[in-house]
Amino acid sequence: MIALGGSIGTGLFVASGSAISKAGPGGAILAYAAIGIMVYFLMTSLGEMATFMPVSGSFAEYATRFVDPAVGFALGWNYWFNWAITLAVDVSTTAIVMQFWFPHVPGWLFSLGFLLIIFLINIISVRSFGETEYWLSMVKVITVLVFLAVGILTIVGILGDGRVDGLRNYTMGDAPFHGGWTSALSVFVVAGFSFQGTELIGITAGESATPEKSIPKAIKQVFWRILLFYILAIAVIAAIIPYTSPNLLGSSASDVAISPFTLVFKRIGLAGAASVMNAVILTSVVSSANSGMYASTRMLWAMGGTKFAPRIFSKTNNRGVPLPALLLTTAVGTLTFLTSIMGPGVYQLLVAASGLTGLIAWLGIAISHYRFRRAFIAQGHALSELKYHAKWFPLGPILACVMGIAVILGQDLASVQRFDWSKLLVSYMSILLFLVLYIWYKVRHKTHVIPLKDVDLRTHHEIHHE
Repeated sequence: MIALGGSIGTGLFVASGSAISKAGPGGAILAYAAIGIMVYFLMTSLGEMATFMPVSGSFAEYATRFVDPAVGFALGWNYWFNWAITLAVDVSTTAIVMQFWFPHVPGWLFSLGFLLIIFLINIISVRSFGETEYWLSMVKVITVLVFLAVGILTIVGILGDGRVDGLRNYTMGDAPFHGGWTSALSVFVVAGFSFQGTELIGITAGESATPEKSIPKAIKQVFWRILLFYILAIAVIAAIIPYTSPNLLGSSASDVAISPFTLVFKRIGLAGAASVMNAVILTSVVSSANSGMYASTRMLWAMGGTKFAPRIFSKTNNRGVPLPALLLTTAVGTLTFLTSIMGPGVYQLLVAASGLTGLIAWLGIAISHYRFRRAFIAQGHALSELKYHAKWFPLGPILACVMGIAVILGQDLASVQRFDWSKLLVSYMSILLFLVLYIWYKVRHKTHVIPLKDVDLRTHHEIHHE
């Protein structure tokens, strides 16, 4: 359920509309389908490693053991930073969402209130995090299913005012592919951000009761859920609302009144559609902040154990909650959030800096898996020893790498074409941050890429028994 909720958020509820208006229905469906396939391969790669070696530090630990410790160090800090900033972005967004109902209450009150609630959920126990996430995900899943049912009934003319003319919106103007390949590529970036959070499966593996059963099950569902939720939802929105509609341009949570979901619900005369969708968007933002707090805390805790971070962060309280890591993550989230009150400059810079870190983590997963499988075979192991193995190796990780790099480069094509250095620096800052961390660790510790025959393939169970 955490994996399911992880990829349904404001990307689907709000930004899907702007994707259709940018690239037309065909371009949007193509972009989401392609990124969906890439994410499926990434999840099977992560699943193979996570069932063999379930650890909370997940891909930072895998990169350290299968590629080069410097890559693991840079990936870990990069991922922690990404989610700590995302936490701040999400708590800032709760204020925008709440002001839909309470326009006269200062927004920062709501943000600090939600930050405190999320902190409390995470400090109680991992069970309270899991339970909260389960119910928040449930709300999102039910919303999407109701939307799909309502949308399909509207298209076939059972619901609504009968003004939907089959699939005419798919052929009007220069649809289905509006704006050519450059528009489609810019939507690839939107789709890439929408799917971030699916890699949480790997982080939760270290604390799930039966990772060898629950992880493969979650991964099998990833592909179908992407197909059903994203692609069907976009197909329904595009059939009901033409891509030329100015209402599709909203892409932030403040545009809830013109969220494609709200527009479709209004179309069938659902009273209070905007209020209902606002409540759903609120649950999705809180769910994302909750996951962000959990993921960044666990990553910092794991790095404390591998000496990538100060030892103190590896400490947990008697309920198994990594308290020092949780406190630092909350502090960084609070500071980032405070910059959004003081002035937009620093805040926007931080948000931009965390922009591509999720995609860098995905590249790390693909490269680690490619090396893991090759080392596994090179050291004389048989595939039958793996509890779960990724199909179509090595096509999966190679395809994920190629597409990941294409999406990263396509992040800001306009500035690349104009050589606008100040814009480029902001757009690609996460890559710079990753390289600085990587080079610093490599030079300081003189690390190198580990030869395949020397890759440490012992599971944690074996290490502890030794």
